[in-house]
Amino acid sequence: MVTKHPLPGSERTVEQGSKVVGQCDPAERIEVFVMLRRQRQAQFDALMSRIQAGDPNVKPLSRDELAKDYGAAPDDIAKVKAFAAAHGLTVVREDPAARSVLLSGTIAQFQGAFGVKLEHYQHRTAGEFRGRTGPVNVPDDLHGVVEAVLGLDNRPQARPHFRIRPPFRPAKAHQVSFTPPQLAALYQFPQGDGSGQCVGILELGGGYTRSDLDAYFASLGVASPTVKPVSVDQARNEPTGDPNGPDGEVTLDIEVVGAIAPGATIAVYFTPNSDAGFIDALSRAVHDTANKPSVISISWGAPESSWTSQSLQAFNSVLETAAALGVTVCAASGDSGSSDGVNGGDQVDFPASSPYVLACGGTSLTASGTSISREVVWNDGAQGGAGGGGVSRAFPVPAWQKGLSAALSSGGKTALGGRGVPDVAGDASPITGYTVLIGGEQTVIGGTSAVAPLWAALIARINAAKGEPAGFINPKLYKAPHVCNDITQGNNGSFAASEGWDACTGLGSPNGQKVAGAL
Repeated sequence: MVTKHPLPGSERTVEQGSKVVGQCDPAERIEVFVMLRRQRQAQFDALMSRIQAGDPNVKPLSRDELAKDYGAAPDDIAKVKAFAAAHGLTVVREDPAARSVLLSGTIAQFQGAFGVKLEHYQHRTAGEFRGRTGPVNVPDDLHGVVEAVLGLDNRPQARPHFRIRPPFRPAKAHQVSFTPPQLAALYQFPQGDGSGQCVGILELGGGYTRSDLDAYFASLGVASPTVKPVSVDQARNEPTGDPNGPDGEVTLDIEVVGAIAPGATIAVYFTPNSDAGFIDALSRAVHDTANKPSVISISWGAPESSWTSQSLQAFNSVLETAAALGVTVCAASGDSGSSDGVNGGDQVDFPASSPYVLACGGTSLTASGTSISREVVWNDGAQGGAGGGGVSRAFPVPAWQKGLSAALSSGGKTALGGRGVPDVAGDASPITGYTVLIGGEQTVIGGTSAVAPLWAALIARINAAKGEPAGFINPKLYKAPHVCNDITQGNNGSFAASEGWDACTGLGSPNGQKVAGAL
């Protein structure tokens, strides 16, 4: 008699606004991503607490060291393979370093293997997806070995964080926009082009056209960077032709990084928009021994409450690996203010809320000539968007945020009861946004989606000049808050800007040369 154990944190409920519309075809083939425990977890935790404390004596692990010391144990992989064979499932790939095994099989085989029932659901905004309720179950010999089973359901997990400027109206005559090199100059980025570095960008849909990129970089007088699309889980560079859709996100990310760090290789990891796809793409980028990104930019995310706890922890564990390898991860904090678009109460966006990420919030910037004349929290009202920020309910306060408090719009301050978001900020209002080229049309885009690649490009320049990766930079930035332009005006809903760190713009927007000095 095999005892089945519910996998902690794998429970799914019927999402509000969803209903079952039919059964899944038992013969349909799908792929499922199994994540295993880490070898020598206690030793790894000790290493991570030193990294979180900003210990200058900790050197990043090489990808080889990580694989050997902190990958999945060969015995654990053998157990998963034996389990797969017993249920007629095929092992598509195994990656001990990434602690992952990708399995392929029919819906019927996976339902039997993991004790789940998969059905088709319809949701008013997410469309149709494969879903389940209740937990995923594993047998005795995988109990405690398997940390996450992802891909049984494929509901859309994340949304892009960009906003196209609304059509020009004469009353908005003060609307201005900036090219990424203009912003790099305003933010006093150090000289350089990022050569020798690779910037990884994660995309959950859409694509780019080479003609847009070439025309855009030519218009800026910048050399066209090398852009390499990387296919993850059958997704690929597939432009939809709709600049308002994910193409807008993909093109924005590449054009911001490429305009500021044209000497860097840009590896774009295309993946399906599901928790499994998102986590697998991050894992592939972090463990990519061919491209070896030293910095990764993520402009997609979702409120913490929309993730299962197994997905959140699995994703965070890959971000932890990135920090151990000295890979900086920049993530957009969201474009819907302190609520993150959730009705009733405040939420922060994940992965920006991970303590292993540089969370990038939004400002609205006014310049006169070559200097910034005014910079406030990005908040263009309910329809216009506002920078995401607040306090995590999923992650405790990291060492480098101890003792901080968040200023409230209603007055007063509240001590942080969890990880505070964001860490830093940059221009994000579509009214003062970024001039980009999408679908052959010049377009102005804002959103914290633009801030993550802006910071990623800054770090690529710093890494290139230094000849080694800056790595996990949060402890260093919090020890030297003067390297950011402190934003003290505005609010994002529940939280207000204040002197020092705040839950709208973090430490502030970059003074690139000072950031380089601190790192």
